[in-house]
Amino acid sequence: QVQLVESGGGSVQAGGSLRLSCVASGFTYNTYCMGWFRQAPGKEREGVAAIVAGGGITYYADSVKGRFTISKDNAKNTLYLQMNSLKPEDTAMYSCAAAAAFCGSDQRFYKYWGQGTQVTVSS
Repeated sequence: QVQLVESGGGSVQAGGSLRLSCVASGFTYNTYCMGWFRQAPGKEREGVAAIVAGGGITYYADSVKGRFTISKDNAKNTLYLQMNSLKPEDTAMYSCAAAAAFCGSDQRFYKYWGQGTQVTVSS
């Protein structure tokens, strides 16, 4: 019954923006750390951003600090990733995930995963 469904990916030119969404169901969403991960072809999956269950503390990979913003709407069971000033190196499959006990960039913390949404940045 646990489900995480991402949306909002697409193809944009460098410098553009996208907002990803992740709708969660089947678990107590508001008690979990939520994170965004990405994986580009030929590369390992990496943590992009995370937000603690309380929503007041966030974590970002150095590569996206100042450009990406993670947020959540508990009323909608939805996680967001606002991505601005996109670069070609941001091209990847982006997945959302939920961690029950810890919060951060280590994928080992995360229990539930979505299928992902593709982000492609050209130029």
